[in-house]
Amino acid sequence: MAVNVETLEKLERKITLTLPVETIQNEVNARLRKLARSVKMDGFRPGKVPMSIVTQQYGYSVQYEVMNDKVGEAFFSAANEANLRVAGQPTITEKDGAPEGQVAFDAVFEVFPDVKIGDLATAEIEKATAQVSDAAVERTIEILRKQRRTFAQRAKDAAAEEGDRVTIDFAGKIDGEPFEGGKAEDFQFVIGEGQMLKEFEDAVRGMKLGESKTFPLAFPADYHGKDVAGKTADFLVTVKKIEAAHLPEVNEQLAKSLGVKDGTVEGLHADIRKNLAREVQARVTARNKQAVMDALAAKAELELPKSSVQAEVDRMVESARADLKARGLKDVEKLPIPEDSFRPQAERRVRLGLILAELVRTANLQARPEQVRAQVEELAASYEKPEEVVRYYYADNRRLADVEAMVLENNVTEHVLGLAKVTERTLDFDELMGQQ
Repeated sequence: MAVNVETLEKLERKITLTLPVETIQNEVNARLRKLARSVKMDGFRPGKVPMSIVTQQYGYSVQYEVMNDKVGEAFFSAANEANLRVAGQPTITEKDGAPEGQVAFDAVFEVFPDVKIGDLATAEIEKATAQVSDAAVERTIEILRKQRRTFAQRAKDAAAEEGDRVTIDFAGKIDGEPFEGGKAEDFQFVIGEGQMLKEFEDAVRGMKLGESKTFPLAFPADYHGKDVAGKTADFLVTVKKIEAAHLPEVNEQLAKSLGVKDGTVEGLHADIRKNLAREVQARVTARNKQAVMDALAAKAELELPKSSVQAEVDRMVESARADLKARGLKDVEKLPIPEDSFRPQAERRVRLGLILAELVRTANLQARPEQVRAQVEELAASYEKPEEVVRYYYADNRRLADVEAMVLENNVTEHVLGLAKVTERTLDFDELMGQQ
């Protein structure tokens, strides 16, 4: 029997479903009889409760359950017969005027759109490349040395210098009045590392042990403390301790402390270069993937199913609530989270998801098992026991599905870059690492 599908608006469709009342009632009776064999009620032995009482107690809920099941089956059967790709769940309402012995329902729903992808050969994409420089390796070693530095007190007559750790007391006033957060005792910071405002560091630099100084400090207009932003305070600072930093030498001892297998300086450089290269590759891949996704979004024409967008918005809101709860916030379920703030991102995700699905289907870009395995091994390579990480991924289908999605996106990226007008640009290491 042909299914009559009515187009309401863009992706919205309607199907009218009819079901024989007898079929529904027969299923209700069958479920009630099955229920009667195990239901327990005071005054009756199990399985001996009269059907009239079982029907009175459970008839409505069973009727509701059967109606939902039968209407759902009828809907998906009709949708399959009409070759419809249904997006989201249908809205089903009972309809008046059904023939005698029948019950009718209207099912309103959305279908997935036809995705038209333009000529990718005309897409212009900038493809990034980057290398790990010797300077980047040396800077990383310096960072590691700083993380392992020690401090020793300077001579009493020595002035505080760049890189020294100072211990101070300070008290600030605005218009002669103390303000919240403007006072501290035995406060430590390292000069030149940006923990304090530049004007504060400049005032302390050059001071000696036991010396006090009063100086003005103008808070920036965009300062995070709104009560003092844009205002000028007078600070009294007293230096209580000055300590010089001592960095460890770049030697075998440092290499061993950092877990370098052969414990050599050459091995330290090699390990750092390898780790930086892995990070560079990850960032270049992410940047190029983003450029490809932007190009696809610009070249594709499609309508977005409202139900799919709303489902993604709901998922993002729930994720935000879970994040807030993990941060220790209470009653996050009652916290109002504006959905509109997530809608643009949700629309982009749905749009790209539909575009990628179409491109994967038409260009046969599915993730192959050997690609998934290679990706898992690459993810595991940075861990101390990579074989355990590999087992971790293969032990859970959801984790493996996440990797498959990564591979699929990589396949799409390579496919599009092979078709588009690509301009290669070599990024400076610092430029690449400074990007989010």
